[in-house]
Amino acid sequence: MSKMVAPSLLSADFTNLAKDIEMVNRSEADWFHLDIMDGVFVPNISFGIPVVEAVNKLAKKPLDVHLMIVQPERYIEAFKKAGADLLNVHLEASTHLHRTVEEIHKNGMKAGVTLNPHTPVHLLDDIIEMVDLVLIMSVNPGFGGQQFIENTYRKIERLRNMVDKSNSKALIEVDGGVTLDNAANLYRAGADVLVSGSFIFNSSDPLQTIAQLKNHRAKTVDKS
Repeated sequence: MSKMVAPSLLSADFTNLAKDIEMVNRSEADWFHLDIMDGVFVPNISFGIPVVEAVNKLAKKPLDVHLMIVQPERYIEAFKKAGADLLNVHLEASTHLHRTVEEIHKNGMKAGVTLNPHTPVHLLDDIIEMVDLVLIMSVNPGFGGQQFIENTYRKIERLRNMVDKSNSKALIEVDGGVTLDNAANLYRAGADVLVSGSFIFNSSDPLQTIAQLKNHRAKTVDKS
């Protein structure tokens, strides 16, 4: 099973974004994670297409774009043009999820589906074989720096079981409160990709922190 890390640029220094992008380029990180928030689907507004375009000009790794917006299907082509390699839409925001996933694929991107903390994984039963990634929110979306929700471990285990029993090649991504205290247990539960924002960018050595998250095996916490 792969172990991947996607630093969330929501926590980067926007007065010197190029510096933080270059740091991620040099790091062991696999993707850039970009959170798009509209102030409607979630209570915060982050950044939009112009910032994705700017990041894409400097990024040397794939852009994992997470749409926390209403009617995400309206912007599929726009985010493809902006540079998204993987486009993540919320199940809760997508009335016609099957069609939206098809459209993402038609536009040449990998398709991800995101679940809020209260959304059960069994709702993915009829689409799991179509998607390239499932993102489990381990905090309530909208703000960085929140505390990890402990039930996430069981949710990842259920999703891993679903993926393994189907013909799905979906990666399992986790976003929210990810630190070295829970990284090993998240991988053990079945996660493939860890998204981390403030824990990386607020650390004294972000390059080392990314490497530790990616290769972390030793430190575990009780998940009972």
